Amino acid sequence: MQSRSLGSKREKAERLLRKHNLKVTVPRLSVLSVISEKETATSQPDLEKVLGKSVDRVTLYRVLNVFEEKGILHKIFDLHGTATYALCSEECPEHIHSEDHVHFTCSKCNSVYCLNEVTIPTIETPIGFRVDAVGINAVGICAQCQSKVN
Repeated sequence: MQSRSLGSKREKAERLLRKHNLKVTVPRLSVLSVISEKETATSQPDLEKVLGKSVDRVTLYRVLNVFEEKGILHKIFDLHGTATYALCSEECPEHIHSEDHVHFTCSKCNSVYCLNEVTIPTIETPIGFRVDAVGINAVGICAQCQSKVN
């Protein structure tokens, strides 16, 4: 059964790449595999550690950039200014990230979570203004860190 679930994950990743007119390559599939398994956003240095020598730094950088451009990943900065990446919703259009959720950064472990169940309210602007993006970042202590304290 495990090989079937791995196959379906791979097939899903391949469909996602094809949907965005991207060539299916081992580095792209590897990056998608790692990011889709995480509950939190992942930084490039963390991806480098997990992927090891299977994907070199330059290729990883290019994969992350093209995924962000195509609306597959979105970038969130943690409390230290490090870029972290998380999967976009399927509705996220190419070149314009319409992430309609709050990002939560834990001040203890620095993990960044996408709170998909928390929506951002519509922003009413004065005439002549156009909103291109809205981002709300909440900072606090995540459930995992809180359970360590209690």
